Amino acid sequence: MAAVLLSVNQLSKSYGARKAVDGVSFQVQQGQTVGLIGPNGAGKSTTVSMICGLLRSDSGSVLLNGAPVTQGASAAKRLIGYVPQDLALYDDLSSLENLKLFGALYGLKGAQLKQRCEQVLALVNLSDRAGDNPSTFSGGMKRRLNIAAALLHEPQLLILDEPTVGVDPQSRNAIFDTLEALQAQGCALIYTSHYMEEVERLADHLVIIDHGKVLADETPAALYQRLPAQAALQVELATAAGAELVAALSALDGVRSVQASGQQLSIALADAAQAAPVLVWLAGQGLTLLHFATAKTSLENIFLNLTGRSLRD
Repeated sequence: MAAVLLSVNQLSKSYGARKAVDGVSFQVQQGQTVGLIGPNGAGKSTTVSMICGLLRSDSGSVLLNGAPVTQGASAAKRLIGYVPQDLALYDDLSSLENLKLFGALYGLKGAQLKQRCEQVLALVNLSDRAGDNPSTFSGGMKRRLNIAAALLHEPQLLILDEPTVGVDPQSRNAIFDTLEALQAQGCALIYTSHYMEEVERLADHLVIIDHGKVLADETPAALYQRLPAQAALQVELATAAGAELVAALSALDGVRSVQASGQQLSIALADAAQAAPVLVWLAGQGLTLLHFATAKTSLENIFLNLTGRSLRD
């Protein structure tokens, strides 16, 4: 097991009578990617702000490599790179000038600063745009330059808050390529996103919070085991499914639930291995199957199961 890089211990923060974060605790190991997810207003941004030392907690602590992260300058904070949801760039400076400015704030200068600027521009595939201002960039390019700025000082932990908001699929994939390259180099990541497929692609550990509390702190595999249905089977019949068929199908071993809409059947299964016996049973009833498909339970299913389906506006 890798060494623990970040320890978040019983963090709490209130705004008047509203408790935004209520005893949040979790750890990030060296080289690990943790997906931090939750509904709107769950406490994610407040938690991230306290981890970065941008916001003072009411109670609890944040330790990075065993050293406390506090407001103001600290050695521990220099190990963190933060990519905020709101772009932090100067449109009237070139990409390279932006990076030189941020690098100087980290204490980089001379040949070291020049080298790091070249390296991070190459990492985010913007070397050919070093002399151009961000005002001429697409949203995805600005996001990539924002990531580059957070990497100048070679942080051990990179925290990304919704880094793909408003970007096209190609730019999103380029961001993923960058983050996967960082993973391969052993950089630890905390990734917050509302896009479940992004978290599924990148994270090897998940922390789900709601109403300021941690609901889950597990690997994706462990979370999937929480749901009674581990797989789904979608079937299209030649004729509409009647109530008797649905009732009989629901009684089969391994079938957790059945939803019918005309000729379409949506069958939740305890295990993907149950799909074949169910299809054989349907065929044995004299039914014509026009189409069928199986799918694994998604992270979105787990997320909604834990946090509910009500709107969080």
